[in-house]
Amino acid sequence: MKNILLIGLGRFGRHMAQALTDLHHQVLVIDKDEHKVQEAMSYVTNAEIGDATDPELIGSLGVSDFDLCVVTMSHDLQASLEITALLKKKGAPFVLVRVSRDTHAEFLLSCGADEIIYPEKQMAEWAAVRYSGNHVYDYTRLSPDHAIYETEIPDSWIGHTVVDLGVRQRYHLNILAIRHSGNVEPMDPSYLFRPDDHIVLLGSDKDVQKFLRF
Repeated sequence: MKNILLIGLGRFGRHMAQALTDLHHQVLVIDKDEHKVQEAMSYVTNAEIGDATDPELIGSLGVSDFDLCVVTMSHDLQASLEITALLKKKGAPFVLVRVSRDTHAEFLLSCGADEIIYPEKQMAEWAAVRYSGNHVYDYTRLSPDHAIYETEIPDSWIGHTVVDLGVRQRYHLNILAIRHSGNVEPMDPSYLFRPDDHIVLLGSDKDVQKFLRF
């Protein structure tokens, strides 16, 4: 369990605060809007009405005691810059900031942000891969050219094991897990593939795309 400070209760901030609470973290949220703060009280540990660009407010929170501070107001670059700088000045160990433009990321990183997230861009990339590719059900980017994919299997794999098929040697891919009937299990080299199986595999985009041409 971590202590988390989340600043900004827009749509993204609310969803993240709820998700963090569901993960059993201690969450303090701050927003200038009294109505949003009152709503948040039903699902977070604590909530305060206030302007997080105010040095006195940030100084009163003991931000050095939070494991994570999240700044979510991507629509207001000036406020994000001021809050990020204040958090780092007061000793926040890790500041995560939401951005809405690539150029904003550069400014925020130079102001002390430890990491930035760009949800719209990341979701657009996910949707492009998920819905434009054949046989792809999910994917997680690990590096500029490597990712984890959930995909269907070729019909020719049914009744064979990953060893029989020589997947690593033939496709240069690592199968991490099998999803069958909604259950996910680690890959067993002796497992016989069945109809409607999905595999969770790790590989380069180039190798995965080559594999998916079945």
